[in-house]
Amino acid sequence: MQLHRPGVSVYTVPTDAPEADGTPAWETTTVVVVEVSAGDATGTGWTYGPVAVGDFLTERLAPLVEGRSALDIPAVHDALCHSVRDTGRPGIASCAISALDVALWDLKARLLELPLVGLLGACRERVPVYGSGGFTTYHDTHMAAQLNGWVHGQHIPRVKIKVGAEWGREVARDLHRVRSARHVIGDHAELYVDANGAYTRKQAVRVGHAFAEHGVGWFQEPVSSDDLDGLRLVRDAVVSDVTAGEYGYDLPYFARLITSGAVDCLQADATRCGGLTGFLRAAALAEAHGLEISAHGAPHAHAAVAASVPNLRHIEWFHDHVRVEDMLFDGALDPTGGTVAPGAGLGHGLTLRTEEVAQYRVG
Repeated sequence: MQLHRPGVSVYTVPTDAPEADGTPAWETTTVVVVEVSAGDATGTGWTYGPVAVGDFLTERLAPLVEGRSALDIPAVHDALCHSVRDTGRPGIASCAISALDVALWDLKARLLELPLVGLLGACRERVPVYGSGGFTTYHDTHMAAQLNGWVHGQHIPRVKIKVGAEWGREVARDLHRVRSARHVIGDHAELYVDANGAYTRKQAVRVGHAFAEHGVGWFQEPVSSDDLDGLRLVRDAVVSDVTAGEYGYDLPYFARLITSGAVDCLQADATRCGGLTGFLRAAALAEAHGLEISAHGAPHAHAAVAASVPNLRHIEWFHDHVRVEDMLFDGALDPTGGTVAPGAGLGHGLTLRTEEVAQYRVG
Protein backbone atom coordinates (compact mmCIF):
# COMPACT_ATOMS: atom_id res chain seq x y z
CA MET A 1 0.00 0.00 0.00
CA GLN A 2 1.70 3.19 -1.19
CA LEU A 3 1.62 6.52 0.62
CA HIS A 4 0.16 9.61 -0.98
CA ARG A 5 1.80 13.01 -0.53
CA PRO A 6 0.90 14.29 2.98
CA GLY A 7 -1.27 17.33 3.52
CA VAL A 8 -0.31 19.93 6.12
CA SER A 9 -2.35 22.52 8.02
CA VAL A 10 -1.35 24.93 10.78
CA TYR A 11 -3.60 26.35 13.50
CA THR A 12 -2.93 29.07 16.06
CA VAL A 13 -5.24 29.09 19.09
CA PRO A 14 -5.28 31.92 21.68
CA THR A 15 -4.66 30.86 25.27
CA ASP A 16 -7.53 31.27 27.70
CA ALA A 17 -5.35 33.59 29.85
CA PRO A 18 -1.83 35.05 29.65
CA GLU A 19 0.74 32.31 30.31
CA ALA A 20 4.41 32.12 31.22
CA ASP A 21 6.87 29.78 32.86
CA GLY A 22 10.34 30.46 34.25
CA THR A 23 11.55 31.77 30.89
CA PRO A 24 9.19 32.96 28.10
CA ALA A 25 5.60 34.22 28.06
CA TRP A 26 3.00 33.48 25.38
CA GLU A 27 -0.61 34.19 24.43
CA THR A 28 -1.13 31.65 21.63
CA THR A 29 -0.39 27.99 20.94
CA THR A 30 0.41 26.84 17.40
CA VAL A 31 -0.14 23.25 16.28
CA VAL A 32 1.03 21.79 12.97
CA VAL A 33 -1.17 18.95 11.71
CA VAL A 34 -0.15 16.47 8.99
CA GLU A 35 -2.48 13.99 7.30
CA VAL A 36 -1.12 11.11 5.24
CA SER A 37 -3.20 8.65 3.24
CA ALA A 38 -2.91 5.25 1.62
CA GLY A 39 -5.83 3.47 0.01
CA ASP A 40 -9.00 4.68 1.71
CA ALA A 41 -7.40 5.38 5.10
CA THR A 42 -5.90 8.58 6.48
CA GLY A 43 -3.57 8.96 9.45
CA THR A 44 -3.19 12.15 11.46
CA GLY A 45 -0.20 13.45 13.38
CA TRP A 46 0.74 16.76 14.91
CA THR A 47 3.38 18.75 16.72
CA TYR A 48 3.59 22.08 18.51
CA GLY A 49 5.89 24.70 17.01
CA PRO A 50 6.14 27.62 14.60
CA VAL A 51 4.49 27.83 11.18
CA ALA A 52 7.93 27.05 9.72
CA VAL A 53 7.45 23.41 10.80
CA GLY A 54 4.52 23.19 8.41
CA ASP A 55 6.53 24.77 5.61
CA PHE A 56 9.35 22.27 6.20
CA LEU A 57 6.91 19.38 6.12
CA THR A 58 5.37 20.54 2.86
CA GLU A 59 8.55 21.48 1.03
CA ARG A 60 11.15 19.03 2.31
CA LEU A 61 9.55 15.93 3.82
CA ALA A 62 6.29 15.36 1.94
CA PRO A 63 8.00 14.50 -1.37
CA LEU A 64 10.15 11.89 0.38
CA VAL A 65 7.12 10.05 1.71
CA GLU A 66 5.08 9.81 -1.47
CA GLY A 67 5.11 6.36 -3.04
CA ARG A 68 6.68 4.53 -0.08
CA SER A 69 5.09 1.60 1.68
CA ALA A 70 2.61 2.65 4.36
CA LEU A 71 3.51 -0.42 6.44
CA ASP A 72 7.28 0.10 6.52
CA ILE A 73 7.46 2.89 9.10
CA PRO A 74 11.11 2.19 10.12
CA ALA A 75 12.24 2.65 6.51
CA VAL A 76 10.29 5.89 6.07
CA HIS A 77 11.48 7.20 9.44
CA ASP A 78 15.08 6.40 8.58
CA ALA A 79 14.81 8.16 5.22
CA LEU A 80 13.37 11.27 6.85
CA CYS A 81 16.13 11.41 9.47
CA HIS A 82 18.86 10.97 6.86
CA SER A 83 17.35 13.73 4.72
CA VAL A 84 17.92 16.41 7.40
CA ARG A 85 21.57 15.67 8.12
CA ASP A 86 22.76 18.90 6.48
CA THR A 87 19.73 20.89 7.62
CA GLY A 88 20.21 20.00 11.29
CA ARG A 89 18.11 17.46 13.17
CA PRO A 90 17.09 19.34 16.37
CA GLY A 91 14.24 21.84 16.35
CA ILE A 92 12.05 22.42 13.29
CA ALA A 93 13.23 19.37 11.34
CA SER A 94 12.71 16.97 14.22
CA CYS A 95 9.26 18.37 15.04
CA ALA A 96 8.28 17.90 11.39
CA ILE A 97 9.56 14.31 11.36
CA SER A 98 7.73 13.66 14.62
CA ALA A 99 4.35 14.85 13.35
CA LEU A 100 4.71 12.73 10.22
CA ASP A 101 5.77 9.66 12.22
CA VAL A 102 2.71 9.96 14.49
CA ALA A 103 0.52 10.15 11.36
CA LEU A 104 2.19 7.08 9.85
CA TRP A 105 1.53 4.97 12.95
CA ASP A 106 -2.09 6.15 13.03
CA LEU A 107 -2.45 5.30 9.33
CA LYS A 108 -0.91 1.83 9.69
CA ALA A 109 -3.28 0.96 12.52
CA ARG A 110 -6.26 2.14 10.47
CA LEU A 111 -5.14 0.16 7.42
CA LEU A 112 -4.90 -2.95 9.59
CA GLU A 113 -8.25 -2.05 11.20
CA LEU A 114 -6.74 -1.94 14.70
CA PRO A 115 -6.63 0.52 17.57
CA LEU A 116 -3.14 1.99 17.74
CA VAL A 117 -2.59 0.43 21.15
CA GLY A 118 -3.53 -2.92 19.64
CA LEU A 119 -0.94 -2.48 16.90
CA LEU A 120 1.76 -1.50 19.41
CA GLY A 121 0.75 -4.07 22.02
CA ALA A 122 -0.47 -3.05 25.47
CA CYS A 123 1.29 -3.27 28.83
CA ARG A 124 -1.62 -1.67 30.66
CA GLU A 125 -5.25 -0.78 30.02
CA ARG A 126 -5.07 2.70 31.56
CA VAL A 127 -2.31 5.30 31.61
CA PRO A 128 -1.60 7.54 34.66
CA VAL A 129 -1.72 11.29 34.04
CA TYR A 130 -0.71 14.38 36.00
CA GLY A 131 -2.41 17.75 35.72
CA SER A 132 0.02 20.37 34.44
CA GLY A 133 -0.33 24.14 34.31
CA GLY A 134 -0.05 26.57 37.22
CA PHE A 135 1.65 29.16 35.02
CA THR A 136 3.69 31.89 36.69
CA THR A 137 1.23 34.48 35.35
CA TYR A 138 -1.62 32.94 37.37
CA HIS A 139 -2.65 34.73 40.55
CA ASP A 140 -3.35 32.58 43.59
CA THR A 141 -7.09 32.31 42.96
CA HIS A 142 -6.63 31.23 39.36
CA MET A 143 -4.04 28.62 40.29
CA ALA A 144 -6.21 27.32 43.13
CA ALA A 145 -9.20 26.91 40.81
CA GLN A 146 -7.12 24.94 38.32
CA LEU A 147 -5.61 22.68 40.99
CA ASN A 148 -9.00 22.16 42.61
CA GLY A 149 -10.46 21.14 39.28
CA TRP A 150 -7.84 18.46 38.78
CA VAL A 151 -7.52 17.08 42.31
CA HIS A 152 -10.99 17.52 43.76
CA GLY A 153 -13.02 17.71 40.56
CA GLN A 154 -11.44 15.12 38.26
CA HIS A 155 -9.67 13.23 41.07
CA ILE A 156 -6.23 13.40 39.43
CA PRO A 157 -3.85 12.62 42.30
CA ARG A 158 -0.77 14.40 40.93
CA VAL A 159 -0.33 17.98 39.68
CA LYS A 160 2.45 20.31 38.52
CA ILE A 161 2.95 24.07 38.63
CA LYS A 162 5.53 26.37 37.05
CA VAL A 163 8.25 28.02 39.16
CA GLY A 164 11.37 30.06 38.43
CA ALA A 165 9.56 33.19 37.26
CA GLU A 166 11.69 35.90 35.65
CA TRP A 167 14.62 33.49 35.21
CA GLY A 168 14.71 32.62 38.89
CA ARG A 169 14.51 36.19 40.22
CA GLU A 170 11.28 35.65 42.21
CA VAL A 171 12.21 32.84 44.58
CA ALA A 172 10.06 34.19 47.43
CA ARG A 173 7.03 34.11 45.15
CA ASP A 174 7.94 30.60 43.96
CA LEU A 175 7.97 29.38 47.56
CA HIS A 176 4.69 31.13 48.26
CA ARG A 177 3.06 29.47 45.25
CA VAL A 178 4.33 26.03 46.28
CA ARG A 179 2.95 26.54 49.81
CA SER A 180 -0.37 27.69 48.34
CA ALA A 181 -0.52 24.73 45.97
CA ARG A 182 0.09 22.26 48.79
CA HIS A 183 -2.64 23.92 50.85
CA VAL A 184 -5.13 23.61 47.98
CA ILE A 185 -4.44 19.99 47.06
CA GLY A 186 -3.97 18.67 50.58
CA ASP A 187 -1.63 15.94 51.73
CA HIS A 188 -2.85 13.08 49.57
CA ALA A 189 -1.97 14.41 46.11
CA GLU A 190 1.53 14.53 44.66
CA LEU A 191 2.97 17.99 43.95
CA TYR A 192 5.43 18.61 41.12
CA VAL A 193 7.26 21.76 40.00
CA ASP A 194 8.81 22.76 36.68
CA ALA A 195 11.46 25.49 36.56
CA ASN A 196 12.05 25.26 32.79
CA GLY A 197 15.77 25.65 33.39
CA ALA A 198 15.41 29.06 35.03
CA TYR A 199 17.59 28.55 38.12
CA THR A 200 21.35 28.49 38.52
CA ARG A 201 22.93 25.34 39.95
CA LYS A 202 23.35 26.33 43.60
CA GLN A 203 20.12 28.32 43.53
CA ALA A 204 18.27 25.19 42.38
CA VAL A 205 19.78 23.20 45.25
CA ARG A 206 18.71 25.80 47.82
CA VAL A 207 15.22 26.11 46.37
CA GLY A 208 14.94 22.33 46.01
CA HIS A 209 15.53 21.87 49.74
CA ALA A 210 12.78 24.39 50.47
CA PHE A 211 10.38 22.72 48.04
CA ALA A 212 10.97 19.35 49.71
CA GLU A 213 9.55 20.74 52.95
CA HIS A 214 6.21 20.95 51.13
CA GLY A 215 6.40 17.46 49.72
CA VAL A 216 7.50 18.32 46.19
CA GLY A 217 8.52 15.00 44.68
CA TRP A 218 9.27 16.05 41.08
CA PHE A 219 11.66 18.87 40.18
CA GLN A 220 11.63 19.32 36.43
CA GLU A 221 14.50 21.11 34.69
CA PRO A 222 15.87 22.86 37.79
CA VAL A 223 18.66 24.09 35.51
CA SER A 224 18.95 24.08 31.73
CA SER A 225 18.45 20.67 30.16
CA ASP A 226 21.67 21.31 28.23
CA ASP A 227 23.62 21.56 31.50
CA LEU A 228 24.05 17.87 32.21
CA ASP A 229 26.67 18.46 34.90
CA GLY A 230 24.33 20.92 36.60
CA LEU A 231 21.40 18.52 36.50
CA ARG A 232 23.56 15.80 38.05
CA LEU A 233 24.76 18.19 40.77
CA VAL A 234 21.17 19.10 41.67
CA ARG A 235 20.01 15.50 41.44
CA ASP A 236 22.68 14.42 43.90
CA ALA A 237 21.81 17.21 46.33
CA VAL A 238 18.01 17.22 46.56
CA VAL A 239 15.36 14.75 47.69
CA SER A 240 12.93 15.34 44.82
CA ASP A 241 13.27 13.39 41.59
CA VAL A 242 15.12 15.53 39.05
CA THR A 243 13.72 15.15 35.53
CA ALA A 244 14.44 16.46 32.04
CA GLY A 245 14.30 15.39 28.41
CA GLU A 246 11.43 17.33 26.88
CA TYR A 247 13.91 19.06 24.56
CA GLY A 248 15.44 15.81 23.38
CA TYR A 249 15.23 15.71 19.60
CA ASP A 250 17.26 12.56 18.94
CA LEU A 251 18.43 9.38 20.62
CA PRO A 252 22.05 10.49 21.21
CA TYR A 253 20.79 13.34 23.42
CA PHE A 254 18.81 10.90 25.57
CA ALA A 255 21.87 8.66 25.80
CA ARG A 256 23.99 11.56 27.07
CA LEU A 257 21.29 12.63 29.53
CA ILE A 258 20.97 9.13 30.96
CA THR A 259 24.63 8.09 31.06
CA SER A 260 25.66 11.36 32.70
CA GLY A 261 23.46 10.49 35.70
CA ALA A 262 21.48 13.70 35.23
CA VAL A 263 17.92 12.46 35.79
CA ASP A 264 15.84 10.20 38.01
CA CYS A 265 13.12 9.88 35.37
CA LEU A 266 13.56 10.50 31.65
CA GLN A 267 11.09 12.74 29.85
CA ALA A 268 10.46 12.48 26.12
CA ASP A 269 8.02 14.20 23.77
CA ALA A 270 6.83 12.19 20.76
CA THR A 271 6.00 15.44 18.94
CA ARG A 272 9.68 16.42 19.13
CA CYS A 273 11.85 13.31 19.49
CA GLY A 274 10.94 11.55 16.26
CA GLY A 275 7.34 10.56 16.83
CA LEU A 276 6.24 7.26 18.31
CA THR A 277 9.28 5.60 16.77
CA GLY A 278 11.60 7.95 18.66
CA PHE A 279 9.60 7.67 21.88
CA LEU A 280 9.72 3.87 21.86
CA ARG A 281 13.49 3.94 21.34
CA ALA A 282 13.97 6.49 24.13
CA ALA A 283 11.84 4.36 26.46
CA ALA A 284 13.92 1.27 25.68
CA LEU A 285 17.12 3.22 26.33
CA ALA A 286 15.77 4.41 29.68
CA GLU A 287 14.67 0.91 30.65
CA ALA A 288 18.13 -0.45 29.84
CA HIS A 289 19.50 1.96 32.48
CA GLY A 290 16.85 1.25 35.11
CA LEU A 291 14.85 4.45 34.54
CA GLU A 292 11.20 5.17 33.98
CA ILE A 293 9.98 7.46 31.21
CA SER A 294 7.34 10.20 31.35
CA ALA A 295 5.63 11.66 28.29
CA HIS A 296 5.87 15.44 27.91
CA GLY A 297 2.89 17.40 26.52
CA ALA A 298 0.55 16.38 23.66
CA PRO A 299 -1.30 13.83 25.82
CA HIS A 300 -3.48 12.42 23.03
CA ALA A 301 -0.43 11.73 20.87
CA HIS A 302 1.08 9.75 23.74
CA ALA A 303 -1.83 7.75 25.17
CA ALA A 304 -1.43 4.62 23.04
CA VAL A 305 2.36 4.47 23.05
CA ALA A 306 2.40 5.14 26.80
CA ALA A 307 0.11 2.15 27.31
CA SER A 308 2.62 -0.01 25.44
CA VAL A 309 5.75 1.00 27.38
CA PRO A 310 6.64 -1.18 30.40
CA ASN A 311 8.71 1.48 32.20
CA LEU A 312 6.20 4.32 31.93
CA ARG A 313 5.63 6.60 34.91
CA HIS A 314 2.88 8.85 33.49
CA ILE A 315 1.89 11.34 30.81
CA GLU A 316 1.49 15.09 31.19
CA TRP A 317 -2.09 16.37 31.02
CA PHE A 318 -0.82 19.80 29.94
CA HIS A 319 -3.45 22.54 30.07
CA ASP A 320 -2.57 24.23 26.75
CA HIS A 321 -2.34 21.04 24.73
CA VAL A 322 -5.45 19.53 26.30
CA ARG A 323 -7.43 22.65 25.27
CA VAL A 324 -6.08 22.64 21.73
CA GLU A 325 -6.47 18.91 21.16
CA ASP A 326 -10.02 18.98 22.52
CA MET A 327 -10.85 21.86 20.14
CA LEU A 328 -9.16 20.41 17.05
CA PHE A 329 -10.08 16.74 17.28
CA ASP A 330 -13.03 14.49 17.87
CA GLY A 331 -12.24 11.62 20.23
CA ALA A 332 -10.61 13.47 23.16
CA LEU A 333 -9.95 11.39 26.28
CA ASP A 334 -11.28 11.78 29.83
CA PRO A 335 -8.69 11.87 32.66
CA THR A 336 -11.20 11.57 35.51
CA GLY A 337 -9.75 9.33 38.19
CA GLY A 338 -6.17 10.15 37.21
CA THR A 339 -5.85 7.85 34.19
CA VAL A 340 -6.85 7.73 30.53
CA ALA A 341 -7.66 4.74 28.36
CA PRO A 342 -6.28 4.86 24.80
CA GLY A 343 -8.93 5.11 22.11
CA ALA A 344 -10.67 1.83 21.30
CA GLY A 345 -11.51 2.89 17.73
CA LEU A 346 -9.18 2.64 14.77
CA GLY A 347 -5.74 4.26 15.06
CA HIS A 348 -5.32 6.73 17.89
CA GLY A 349 -9.03 7.48 17.65
CA LEU A 350 -8.76 11.20 16.89
CA THR A 351 -10.19 12.91 13.81
CA LEU A 352 -9.49 16.50 12.77
CA ARG A 353 -12.52 18.82 12.88
CA THR A 354 -11.50 20.60 9.69
CA GLU A 355 -14.53 22.86 9.27
CA GLU A 356 -15.08 23.63 12.94
CA VAL A 357 -11.50 24.85 13.47
CA ALA A 358 -11.06 26.67 10.15
CA GLN A 359 -11.11 30.03 11.99
CA TYR A 360 -7.79 29.16 13.63
CA ARG A 361 -6.03 28.06 10.46
CA VAL A 362 -2.99 30.11 9.53
CA GLY A 363 -1.22 27.89 7.02
